[in-house]
Amino acid sequence: MGTFRFLTLYLLASVCVGADTAAAQNWPAAKPVTMVVPFPPGPALDLVARLVGGKIADALGQTIVVENRSGANGTIGSNLVARAAPDGYTLLAATAGTHVTAVHLMKSLPYDPLKDFTPIVAAVEPVTCLAVNSAVPVDTVEALIAYARSHPDELSYGSSGLGSVFHMMGELFNQTAGVRIKHVPYRGVAPAMQDVISGHIPMVFISVSNAIPAMQTGRVKILAVLEPTRYAKLPQVRSMSEIVPAFQKPSSWFGFLGPVGLPREIVTRLNAGDGQGAQCVRRARQARGQRDDGDRRHAQSNSARSCRMASRATARSSRRPA
Repeated sequence: MGTFRFLTLYLLASVCVGADTAAAQNWPAAKPVTMVVPFPPGPALDLVARLVGGKIADALGQTIVVENRSGANGTIGSNLVARAAPDGYTLLAATAGTHVTAVHLMKSLPYDPLKDFTPIVAAVEPVTCLAVNSAVPVDTVEALIAYARSHPDELSYGSSGLGSVFHMMGELFNQTAGVRIKHVPYRGVAPAMQDVISGHIPMVFISVSNAIPAMQTGRVKILAVLEPTRYAKLPQVRSMSEIVPAFQKPSSWFGFLGPVGLPREIVTRLNAGDGQGAQCVRRARQARGQRDDGDRRHAQSNSARSCRMASRATARSSRRPA
């Protein structure tokens, strides 16, 4: 009886493994692939996900459906993917906010960023900036700092949400520049940018790709990029490090993940080294003006410091009037 049960279980396991292998080899023939973006439409992550999704769709011959599942600083959409079947039909466009800072800011994160996901590719590190409404009476970061010091708590900045990477950038600026600028959290970068354009709030920390259109029409001024060096497409705009040397931007990487247990065959097809997957990422960098791997490593070296700061900043912001 024991031998019979062992053989039965062995045969069942073999069938399951064979079925999984066959399913992975036939992927993605069964149905469209869903790419979950855990934020509202509009931010740089959403744009990159749609660009990369379109290129991957061309390579695979299957539709990639980008689905925005926002809420709780990206953790709702991330948890959806963490709990999905590892069959290659549900993927996640992830950020440092969903997989680094969330660990330190949420008491009961519904997923484990390391154990509940399969890494597919580290995509890009977006170029970020400090943008102000065109009517704000400053044209440089130095002038902004002087104004903020002489008018403490008068100015406010918008971010994509409490505890987001852009929130951390604002609090880091407060600390390193010696100013007190109030935080106003939004549900995503698009409404924050819109309120800066309309003059409801004076400034925002945001991706350059979201700020350039308003800058080109004269509605906002980009005072600085937040990277270690100047941005090649805006060479006239100084980096924050030139002005406030102590400012070291928290990492804001974008990457693509799947549920834990995603078959190796599927991961390989999505990220084939020098194949189509890597070409999609390179095209995304070029099209959206993203930084290269060396700059991303520099930014990632600041992650531990940024996470320690995040908890203090969030607690402090929760006590301030919005």
